[in-house]
Amino acid sequence: MDELLLKALLAGVGVAVVAGPLGCFVVWRRMAYFGDTLAHAALLGVAAAMLLNIDLTIGVIALCGVVAVLLATLERQRGIGSDTLLGILAHGGLALGLVLLSLMEKVRLDLMGWLFGDILAVTVIDVALVLGGAVVVLAALAACWRPLVAMTVDEDLARVEGHAVDRARLVLMLLVAAVVAVAMKVVGVLLITAMLVMPAAAARRFARTPEQMALAATLAGVLAVCGGLGASWRWDIPAGPAVVVAAAALFAVSRALPRR
Repeated sequence: MDELLLKALLAGVGVAVVAGPLGCFVVWRRMAYFGDTLAHAALLGVAAAMLLNIDLTIGVIALCGVVAVLLATLERQRGIGSDTLLGILAHGGLALGLVLLSLMEKVRLDLMGWLFGDILAVTVIDVALVLGGAVVVLAALAACWRPLVAMTVDEDLARVEGHAVDRARLVLMLLVAAVVAVAMKVVGVLLITAMLVMPAAAARRFARTPEQMALAATLAGVLAVCGGLGASWRWDIPAGPAVVVAAAALFAVSRALPRR
C-alpha cells in the first residue's frame, strides 16, 4: 500500500506542478473549453492507437497534438465561431472514438478508467512519463513565458513589441495538449480540465503578478492531490474524482477568504 500511494503521489504531484502555471493561461485566456475539447477528442487517440496496435499514450499525445494544430489553424479563418468549432471537435472526436471502440469486438478497454482516471493504478513507467513530460513542458513554458504573458495582456501590443504571437499561441495549445495527454491516466478524460482550471482559479485572488499566481496555482494543485489521495485512502472513494473534489474545495475556500 505504501508503494502504491507513493507512485500515485508522485504522478499526481507531477501533473499538479505542470498544470498549475499552464492552467493560469487557461484561466486568463478563457481556454477551459479548449481543454475539454482536447480531453474529449483524446479518446479517439486511444481508439486509433488500439486500431494501429501502438502504445496508447503515444496515440493520445499524437491525436491531441493534431487537434491543437487544427484548432490553431482553423481559428484564423472567419465564418465559424471558435466556441462552435470547439464543440464540433470535442463531441465529434468523443463520439467517433466510442464508435471505433465498439467495432473492435476483441478489444477490452477499461473505459471508466480512461474517463475518470485511476491514479492508484499508475506504474513506474507512467510515473516516469508524467515526471519527464512535466520537465519538458515546464522548460518550454519558461522559455516562452514572456511572449505568452505579453500575448495574454494584448496581442496587438505583443506584435508591436516584436513577439511572434501566432507561434506563441500554437506553442500554448501544444503544451496544453501535452498536459492533457499525460494527465489522462491520473484524473481521466472528464476531469483533466478541472485540474487545469480549479487550482489557477483558486490562486487568482491571492496573486499580484503572473509569477505569483503560477506558484500559488502549483501549490494549490499539490494540496489538492495530497488531500484527494488522503480522502481516497481514508474513505475508500475513487482517487481521481477525490482529487478534483479537493481542488474544488480549495477554490471554495479561496472565495470565502478576503481578497489580497
